[in-house]
Formats: sequence, structure tokens, C-alpha cells
Amino acid sequence: MKKIRVTQIRSGIGRPLRQKRTLQALGLRKIRQTVEHEATPQILGMVHKVIHLVEVEEEV
Repeated sequence: MKKIRVTQIRSGIGRPLRQKRTLQALGLRKIRQTVEHEATPQILGMVHKVIHLVEVEEEV
């Protein structure tokens, strides 16, 4: 399965609690922190909800 690399580029401060919890569930705690995940429908849905706070790269 494909992997994606998710990097937090904006802060979760001042965001709705649901978005903060989505960042935590993705494993992101700090700006410029990067995590890798499998590109499952669940992960892609979570990324879509906070796409304005993160940067996504596909890995080959």
C-alpha cells in the first residue's frame, strides 16, 4: 500500500477541538513535525479534515 508523509505547517491553536484531536490522532504535536502513514481511507479522511494545517507528500 502507498505511504504518505504528513507535515504540520500551521498551529492547532485557536482551532476547533475536533481539528486539534485529528492532529493528535495523526501523531502531530509540533509545527514542522513529520509522520508517515499508510494511505488508507481512514488516514486520508483525517488528512482531508485538516488539510489547511498540514502538507502531504506521496512516497514512491
